[in-house]
Amino acid sequence: MMAILNSLFAVGGRRRLEGPVDVAVKVYAAGVALWVLYETTVARVDALAATAVFLALVLPLSFLLVRGSQRANETRVPWYDWVLAAIAAATAIYFVASIEMIATRISLFFPLTTVQTIAALSIVLLTLEITRRTVGTFLMLLVVAFTAYNLFGHLLDGPLSHGTISLNHFLDINVFTGDGLFGVPVRVAATYVFLFVMFGTFLELAGGGEFFFRISAALAGRSHGGPAKIAVISSALFGTMSGSPTSDVVTTGSITIPMMQRMRYSPVLASAVEVAASTGGSILPPVMGSAAFIMAEYTGISYITIVIASILPALLYYACIMLQVHLRSERLSLAGLEGEEVPSAWRSLAEGWPYLVPLAVLVVALIQGYSPTMVAVIALASVVVASWFRPGYRIGPRRLFTGLSATTIRMLGVTGACAAAGLVIGGITMTGLAMKFSYITFALAGDNMVVALVLSAMVTILLGLGMPTPSAYVLAAVLIGPTLVNEFHIPLLNAHLFLMYFAVLSAMTPPVAVAAYAAAAISNANPISISLQACRLSIAAFALPFAFIFAPSILTPQLDPNTLVQLATVCAGTLFLAIGTEGFWRERIATLPRLAVFLGGAMLFTPSYIVSGLGLVLALAGLFLSERRRKSHGRVAAEGRQA
Repeated sequence: MMAILNSLFAVGGRRRLEGPVDVAVKVYAAGVALWVLYETTVARVDALAATAVFLALVLPLSFLLVRGSQRANETRVPWYDWVLAAIAAATAIYFVASIEMIATRISLFFPLTTVQTIAALSIVLLTLEITRRTVGTFLMLLVVAFTAYNLFGHLLDGPLSHGTISLNHFLDINVFTGDGLFGVPVRVAATYVFLFVMFGTFLELAGGGEFFFRISAALAGRSHGGPAKIAVISSALFGTMSGSPTSDVVTTGSITIPMMQRMRYSPVLASAVEVAASTGGSILPPVMGSAAFIMAEYTGISYITIVIASILPALLYYACIMLQVHLRSERLSLAGLEGEEVPSAWRSLAEGWPYLVPLAVLVVALIQGYSPTMVAVIALASVVVASWFRPGYRIGPRRLFTGLSATTIRMLGVTGACAAAGLVIGGITMTGLAMKFSYITFALAGDNMVVALVLSAMVTILLGLGMPTPSAYVLAAVLIGPTLVNEFHIPLLNAHLFLMYFAVLSAMTPPVAVAAYAAAAISNANPISISLQACRLSIAAFALPFAFIFAPSILTPQLDPNTLVQLATVCAGTLFLAIGTEGFWRERIATLPRLAVFLGGAMLFTPSYIVSGLGLVLALAGLFLSERRRKSHGRVAAEGRQA
């Protein structure tokens, strides 16, 4: 079974080219980055045409840098990849030369020419192959399945049947309109996401990652579980920039996981802490990863509104992880850092204060109402300026070139996944599958909102198996979003944040937890064990999305009694879930009191004040019994010592 799963989710891996080929590829990658900067800030190019050009430019680079399989040569490009890159380059030339035609053509009104059909079919097939290499066979097969449904679904009977769709019709909608391959996912990847990844890349080159680690160590290093708390804080800080659980694990985990292992943390626990903390980076403002930008574009809700609504849930998520890390460390008697291992907070701030400037600039620009694109550009410029106050980290011509090329290379996997998601969206739009899925969900759940939400959460996690958060969110938003909004009348913001949270969680849920596999490569631990432990450490994340529906005030807090009650119940529920999951509060909690605390915490997330009240009583009763048991043991021990 594991062999099959590994084959479905295995990716080709990155090539490490050498010599003139490496230089040429990096120059090309830097050129693509400069094109994105030009197109998003100065040029006035039609959105559809700019998106088509971006994907066409990225595809040749993808075949040169991403291997066809793990067994392929790591330093040499085989002949067949040169052929694929050449075909991709020819396709790129066609789309670059056809910008005006793409922007003005009326789809389905004019039939596709032979050249247009060949170009469209080529870029679809190239996208499927690069999806397989960068994300895995599973997503590629999922796209193929949706495509087959588009082309042959008219042969089905029942509610899933649809009208006849020819190959030319499929290509026309998916390639020459904004509803398919060049739709919202790739458009966002080519603008907001690319620029924010560039911001994170340059901040990392300027030494920002090291600064955040030192500040985290200074703040939490000495307390119980100090190394684990350092991992949580540093991963959260870095995650606000990267927005990618996997890249966060690779970047900060390469430091924090070995450090935790040196302090007697097991490889599984050390990795799980890093995975749980890194996953949360995609829901932590101000950046929140590419899914939040896609959500803003898809729903029409302003990005700043999404950011403000996400602040309190993200803080609760990390508060839960910090509490569980603390309780677990106390239970396992895991001490913090000592003496010179803990850096000075004042010295770290005195040396690294310039790194706070870009983050401040980013937040102020968001609050001032600038577009996400302009916010990213302003923040990027502030990173370059701030770097000149840090000797040894200044961004000059060499680092500028490195940052530009590295940004484009980091975007290869995200772009492939977004393009695949775009194909699925185009197919769903043509066939009306979203409404049919809504009908099936409503039939299974009836008018029971809780059942519908549980089904939606499960489907979103399943859609996210082995694929990046943006792809999982897009598929869930298109398939499930209309049901939650139209059938159950859940507000648009609440419904889509619900789906986005579970799309984010798919990065660490078994059996295919991409963030856990990244951590396993560092710690040499079992990725499934890491995944299960990470889910346990972030238990609140699985309950918080339900609070968006049943206690919506946590997204838009107001000073009124109802809001205060909802905030109190959600905070208390998070606390009790964390304690019940760890089974420790000053000492180990027995099974029945622990179960009472956990169930009581879960009941606090329900919409009924009566059920929430009973949950509060149940959780407090569990803690009371545990405390009485602790005191009883203490008296017995004291009497034994006196005797």
